[in-house]
Amino acid sequence: MEKRKADNSKDNPDAHCLPMGFLQFHNHPEPRKIVQTPTYMAIIYEANSGLRQIFMDGRSLPPKDAEPWWYGYSVGKWDGDTLVVETTGFLDGGWLDVQGSPLTDQAKVTERFRRPNFGTLEIDITVDDPKAYTKPWTVRVNQRFLPDTELIEFICEDRDATHYVGATTPEAK
Repeated sequence: MEKRKADNSKDNPDAHCLPMGFLQFHNHPEPRKIVQTPTYMAIIYEANSGLRQIFMDGRSLPPKDAEPWWYGYSVGKWDGDTLVVETTGFLDGGWLDVQGSPLTDQAKVTERFRRPNFGTLEIDITVDDPKAYTKPWTVRVNQRFLPDTELIEFICEDRDATHYVGATTPEAK
């Protein structure tokens, strides 16, 4: 994380039109849409056209040798009024957030989504990544719930990252 900060975050995936850090979406100001069926959920993020799939059909997390994904592989189930989502299978060396907190291929992230009232979505996020952190830790994110809103098209161009120190795009040379 310190190296990423010292490099002025020039390798931030979001700055290069790659998928944002797994937790960066939870704090991003742009809206998202949650689509739910009995066996599947999708979270569509307006920012960078991100898409998370959450399998709700009772399947297990994949084995450790499964192909890694930017957002990992997520399975969910309901525990009363709380949606519990477990995710593993991340790409190694990922960015957890815009600060550059690391996320490795050994991580397991558990999210607990709850609506304590009509206008609020509360998410408790526990990161257990023994390759990057000495112990699991949890944060809470509160989001405004805006039903019946629409997403807009979001297009990212990699040339937007030329302001970073050490950027290697043609315009930076």
